[in-house]
This record gives sequence, structure tokens and C-alpha cells, in this order.
Amino acid sequence: MKQNESSITSLVSAFSRAYHSCNDTPKIFDDTIAKQLITEQEYLDISQNMIQGIHFFNQEIAEKYEGNPEEILRWIIQVQLAPTPLARAAFCENILLHEIELGVKQYVILGAGLDSFSFRHPELVPSLEIFEMDHPATQKFKKQRLQEAGFSLPRNLHFSAKNFSGAISFQGLKDEGFTTKAKTFFSLLGVSYYLTKDELSSLLKHLFSELPPGSSIVFDYADERLFAEKGRSNRVENMIKMAFAGGEPMKSCYAYQEIEKLLEDSGLLIYEHVTPTMIQERYFQKRTDYLSAFETIHFIHAVKK
Repeated sequence: MKQNESSITSLVSAFSRAYHSCNDTPKIFDDTIAKQLITEQEYLDISQNMIQGIHFFNQEIAEKYEGNPEEILRWIIQVQLAPTPLARAAFCENILLHEIELGVKQYVILGAGLDSFSFRHPELVPSLEIFEMDHPATQKFKKQRLQEAGFSLPRNLHFSAKNFSGAISFQGLKDEGFTTKAKTFFSLLGVSYYLTKDELSSLLKHLFSELPPGSSIVFDYADERLFAEKGRSNRVENMIKMAFAGGEPMKSCYAYQEIEKLLEDSGLLIYEHVTPTMIQERYFQKRTDYLSAFETIHFIHAVKK
């Protein structure tokens, strides 16, 4: 992955979180740090690119809000970009904080991007070791942004570079202080779609092979309707097209029985499975804006037996 591609992917994700934190009420997930990791020029450029691309997203909305760029931007972010990242982050962090109370000592963020958890929870420095895994270019970019924003790295934050389509080695994590003896929590958000089913299975088996019972993972996945469902305002179809155009085509979707079997083969039991309908009820109920749950995306919390 080229550095500029990696930077754009992480920037757009951080942009949607920053927009939500600064503009939306009520908050689904309030990432108060995201805006500080994006320059003013980048925020403006991404906004303009989204506004100019409204004809790709929805011709009817382009005509309806012609001359009203703020509303066009709000529509694109709230309909297309933000719903899944906001809801899955809220789901994941709520479970993580509960798992810490139950004895989790290590948190591994797979595909961390510009994640800000460690900076929003300084109270966890003495009790939780945090390991961020991502492409080397993404991590280099993030460290640069943190430095430019004036952040000092917490002593419990560690970086381990990795591409998830290949074999994961614990050695890189161990070099940063990771131990397979401690109860561990993993997050794998926005990654499963881009892996083949064999790659996801292999990853999960390896991650949990040496860890103690009670270690767990939260991830999101697309159900079997992914490549047939158009979604509200064609947003599911648009998501697939954007991923393909960006050089990262979506590869996998699952029936629930498939995901259950895949996890069982890795020694994991599903502790919580949240469907699109449940995500809507939990995170988007009674909103008066455009935000709503994506039609094909599910969340899973699975625990090692």
C-alpha cells in the first residue's frame, strides 16, 4: 500500500468522526481527538471533494440541495460515510471498557489507522497495554500527525507494523512487550470485508491459539446480501464501488451460520451478535438527521472458550 493511499484511507475515516464530534447531536461516538489529527487544509479538501462528488452518490440529492454545500456534505457523511464507523466504534469501546473490568490487560487494535483510544483514556495507562497494528506507511503517517498535533505517546501505547492478508506473527507484538499469558482484547473494525474467508479464518486461529480463555475480539462483517443489496440511496452499492475504485475491493460476505462456524473452528464462541435492525435500535433510534444503520453490516463479540 502506498503511503498516500494509506493516509487518505485513515484521513477520511478520521474526517467522518471529527465531523460527527463537531456537528452532530446526539453523539453516537464522540472522538474528540480526531479533528486534531487532520490539518485545516485536509479537512477543507476532503469536504470539497465529497461535495463535488454528490452526483456519484445521489443525483436527486444533488439537484435538491444545489447551492447548499453544507447540506450536501452533511447528507454524504451521515448517509454514506459515518454510520458504520461511528456505531462499531461505540459498540467496541463499550465492550472493551467492560472487559477491562473483567481482567483484560492488553488491547490489540488491528487496522488502527488514526485511532485515538489511548489518548482519550489516559486513566488506563497504568492498567492496560495498547498495541496498534497497521500498515507501516499508515503508522509512519500517524506518528507524524501526533507529533505535529503536539501529542506525546503514552507509555502504554505500542506500534507493530503488519499487513493483514499475510500471516500474523506475535513476534512483532512480543518485541513491544506483548505476552500471550495475559487476557487480551482485539478489535478488527472495517477489515473483514477486505480479507478472503480463508484469510480471516487463518487470522483468527492464529490470534487466539496461544491466548488464555476469556480473551475476545470485536469485529464487523457484511452479511450474504452485500453484493445484491443496494441499500438506502444506493449506499451499499456505492460503498462497494468506492472500495474497488480505491484499489481495495471488498472480497467477503457471510451468512450467520458461516461466521458462527468460522469462529467455532478458531475456538471462539459468539457472546453477542448485533444485526442491522439491532444496530438501528441501539444507536440510531429517534434521530432527526440522516444517520441510520447500514443494511448489510453486523457486529460480533466473540470469546475464547
